[in-house]
Amino acid sequence: MRRVLPPLILFSVLLAPLAATASDNDISKVNGDVRVEAGQHAGTAKSVNGDVDVGDHAMVQLASTVNGSVSLGTQAEAGELHTVNGSIEVATGGKVDGRVQAVNGDISLAQDAQVGGHLSNVNGGITLHAAHVAGGLETVSGDITVGANSHVEGGILVDKSNNGWFHWGNDRKPVIVIGPHAVVTGTLDFRRDVVLKVSDSAQIGTVQGATAERFHGDAP
Repeated sequence: MRRVLPPLILFSVLLAPLAATASDNDISKVNGDVRVEAGQHAGTAKSVNGDVDVGDHAMVQLASTVNGSVSLGTQAEAGELHTVNGSIEVATGGKVDGRVQAVNGDISLAQDAQVGGHLSNVNGGITLHAAHVAGGLETVSGDITVGANSHVEGGILVDKSNNGWFHWGNDRKPVIVIGPHAVVTGTLDFRRDVVLKVSDSAQIGTVQGATAERFHGDAP
């Protein structure tokens, strides 16, 4: 499974495209929000110190920001979504072909949202509401909820903090919940202590580094 980049390196990776030569259908701002209107097509939508909002049924190749949040509207499509210091939300039926990646922010997928690549953050919750992720989930210190009827391929990785580049200073155990009728294929690999709660109607792959606590009903 792909590893999350350290925040300082990831910051540089996400910031680099902002300096690239813009094409006619790119939208880029510094100290301001970026909006891709409903139904509009854009190459990239990028900001520094601002949010990026992709409207319903719109299409972008990349939505990326530093110090801001990214939202993908209902049945909108994107190649990738990136942010540093902000959340990512994918609305009902939204589709991302590649990666969804955040540092210091929550990631939420609404019903029927689809991510074709890897979904990861370092510090923040990950929540799936009857959504599908094909490339696995990864975090360091965030909680993960794979909600009812969600499907994750490629497993789950909760990595340990690498004190060589950053120290999160948080010894709290992440809580991992696999909800009713959810399916997680691949290895659930926990490299730090976690609390793992799995519905008795869920299906999961091999678990490493934790013991699953089964629960009955809608939630633990």
